[in-house]
Amino acid sequence: MTIESFAVTWDYRCPFARIGHEHLIDALEAGAPWDVTFVPYFLNVSHVAEGGPSAWEDTSHQPDLLALLVGIVVRDRFSEHFLAVHRRLFNLRHDEGGDLRSREVLSAALAEVGVDPDAVWAEVDAGWPAEVARAEHEDVVGRLDVFGVPTFIVGDDAVFVRLMQRSGGDAAVARSTIDNVLGLMEHHPEINEFKHTQLKR
Repeated sequence: MTIESFAVTWDYRCPFARIGHEHLIDALEAGAPWDVTFVPYFLNVSHVAEGGPSAWEDTSHQPDLLALLVGIVVRDRFSEHFLAVHRRLFNLRHDEGGDLRSREVLSAALAEVGVDPDAVWAEVDAGWPAEVARAEHEDVVGRLDVFGVPTFIVGDDAVFVRLMQRSGGDAAVARSTIDNVLGLMEHHPEINEFKHTQLKR
């Protein structure tokens, strides 16, 4: 049996999410047969001091949520553009140091890939994307103890994965990398942690 249906968490600010999702995007755009569900995960929730107000309700955290809400809107309302927007927002943060808390910066990124920024902001301002973000985040945390990004989810099995090498635009490398992750999940559930003590570059 080969895994073809799975979910993966994301927050555009995480460099490891960027690497993992870049592999996914490159492979999917080249025709990989996976059915991937992209699940928002708000990293701020994991970094609130014990006893402090929830990041979902504390207004000081709301700017950090903005890009995630944009991703949700495009995923759910303009799905044909999702992979392009997904790549663009990761690149904006990690290649260009762009401010993901700025509507102006995000609007320019959306326009670059052919998405109407005004249409996206109308959906964000309607409020439902924030509700979706919280519901999907809390679902995987509550059911599967998910704690970060990117986490690959197959059924009731969730694995946090930290890839160190980008795909370099090579779809074959991207697909092989993700297939290897899925293969470990499917065939080697006995492996809980496998982490190099030193990185060889």
